[in-house]
Amino acid sequence: MTDASVVICAHTLDRWGELQRAVASVRAQTRAPREIILVIDNNEALRARAAREIGGVTVLANAGQPGLSGGRMTGAGHATAPVIAFLDDDAAADPCWLEDLLEAYRDPAVLGAGGPVLPLWQAPPPSWFPAEFGWVIGCTYAGMDVQDGRIRNPIGANMSVRADVLRNAGGFTSDLGRRKSGFSVSGRARFGGKAESCEETELCIRASRLHPGGYFAYRERARVHHAVPAQRTTWTYFVHRCLIEGTAKAVLRNIAGSGDGLKTEQRYVREVLPRAVASELMAAMRGKFDSARRAGAIMAGLGLTAFAYTTTRLGGMADALTQQLSSRALIRRS
Repeated sequence: MTDASVVICAHTLDRWGELQRAVASVRAQTRAPREIILVIDNNEALRARAAREIGGVTVLANAGQPGLSGGRMTGAGHATAPVIAFLDDDAAADPCWLEDLLEAYRDPAVLGAGGPVLPLWQAPPPSWFPAEFGWVIGCTYAGMDVQDGRIRNPIGANMSVRADVLRNAGGFTSDLGRRKSGFSVSGRARFGGKAESCEETELCIRASRLHPGGYFAYRERARVHHAVPAQRTTWTYFVHRCLIEGTAKAVLRNIAGSGDGLKTEQRYVREVLPRAVASELMAAMRGKFDSARRAGAIMAGLGLTAFAYTTTRLGGMADALTQQLSSRALIRRS
């Protein structure tokens, strides 16, 4: 069986405890990684402390564009194993996480693999929050499209990919990723220190097109637990994330087309959300008040996301950003 390098990216001392937990979870794996690479983005104090206090890992400063995508590619550039697994600094992996991910690579058609990302609530979850919007907090959502153990793309907090596939595809696109200063595609203000977008989706679509017949595998037992701080349980954050998602999806559609780019989302809107609303409204009719609130949140979330998607496309922002991303991708591959 092949082995893997694990890359963890971090940018703030505020999550020092979570970072230590993430590293410890990788060290406790039933299948040990070849190496653990910790990439620090634009924070010399954190880099120095990590190099001083976290032994047995390679600590690097982000040598790419500021943000998560640049950090990931810095780590990938130093990885020596044929598979690279990415874990968020505020996530902890189950002990069999890496072993189960690597099991997928027995199939030579597998380009990459990921598994469930479960919320680790640091405050009681709001009763109005619908499970179908788990993506808002960076976690697996109810109704996620899994077909015969295959998915379009893993969630970045729990993702692995063949090193040669990542390299041949040109890596993650920084402009679709996270930056400490905000969300670079939409230009929206930051919230809670980082914003998330569709860089994993875009990479996986690109890789699948370069490798016809290849696919990304979903491994149910390869679970990680992702911290959800209190500020991400607010309605304000929910609105913020829906607007960011709509903007990013407009750009993704231009890059990948409405077929590859939004096929999963089309099923989500046509099937998953209407079924969830109907179920919640039926429960509300039986006197469950929180079900009515969740139904309202689903409809509001869909409306906000659709609004941002439509205004981005009509405003021409998607075309301009797509041209920018395409130019940078060509530069990276040349």
